[in-house]
Amino acid sequence: MNIGLDIMGGDFAPEAIVLGAIEARKEIPSEHSITLVGDTEIAKNILLKEQVDPSLFTLVHASEVIEMGDHATKAMRSKQDSSINVGFKLLSQGKLDSFSSAGNSGAMLIGSMFAVRPISGVIRPCITSVLPKESGGVGVILDVGINADCKPDVLYQFAVLGSLYAEFVYNIKSPKVGLLNIGEEKEKGNLLAQATFELMEDSNDFNFIGNVEGRDLFSDLADVIVCDGFTGNVILKEAEAFYSLIAKRGLLDEYFNRFNYENYGGTPVLGVNGNVLIGHGISNPKAIKNMLNLSLSIAQADLPNKIKKAFK
Repeated sequence: MNIGLDIMGGDFAPEAIVLGAIEARKEIPSEHSITLVGDTEIAKNILLKEQVDPSLFTLVHASEVIEMGDHATKAMRSKQDSSINVGFKLLSQGKLDSFSSAGNSGAMLIGSMFAVRPISGVIRPCITSVLPKESGGVGVILDVGINADCKPDVLYQFAVLGSLYAEFVYNIKSPKVGLLNIGEEKEKGNLLAQATFELMEDSNDFNFIGNVEGRDLFSDLADVIVCDGFTGNVILKEAEAFYSLIAKRGLLDEYFNRFNYENYGGTPVLGVNGNVLIGHGISNPKAIKNMLNLSLSIAQADLPNKIKKAFK
């Protein structure tokens, strides 16, 4: 596998990104390549400063940077030699098996939609987040930000995408799918939740277990929790805030440590013809290392082809 990384994206780029790649190189088997996309002179200088042989990586030069504050659409058009554009070009040409960035998330989404494009049949690609389970396992929730407004058929597809992700990346057999709602009963919720339940309840495409409530997020009741991106993003940001609060108060333990975004590194864009991962803008070396490890797992799972097969 050839794992691509934008070294110019993120609040602490490029140093934190390259340092994360160095840590990942220690863990990722040598038969897999790590390609660093960005200013190659800067990359070499950081590697040599850390006494790391640059030949351990493949370096691809990109002369421009899409900044965090840039208008994503305009920047993708005007900065053709940006590290994000170059990375997507390599991915679309099959020269990379995955491409990750902690940079401008809007630009990463645009690249996903127009460079590698959605898989045929997928109405709307989505992004997911990990839910640490109290039992020690993990679950996933989707969407967490791309699709603020959804229709029932879109949520139905999220259930398919989330099930495939949970099964083939997190090795959860026959993952249990729950629809996030304000009550367990079929009749509860808004019109979207009620209509989605009607679609899901007799499905053979995934293991639907019914409605789940907010209190069920971190239990083993469901492995995949489906909601619109507006709701999912609120939950994600609330979990991040909760982690910060307990960390400041010195109340962390083995379980609550698992809420730290650094442990997961990034989130894949599900439903596109390529393995694309988006990292947090404040990513530090640990987060970048874990994003590269996740990108390798997703590439090895051959997730896009499994999604294509499911959507035929």
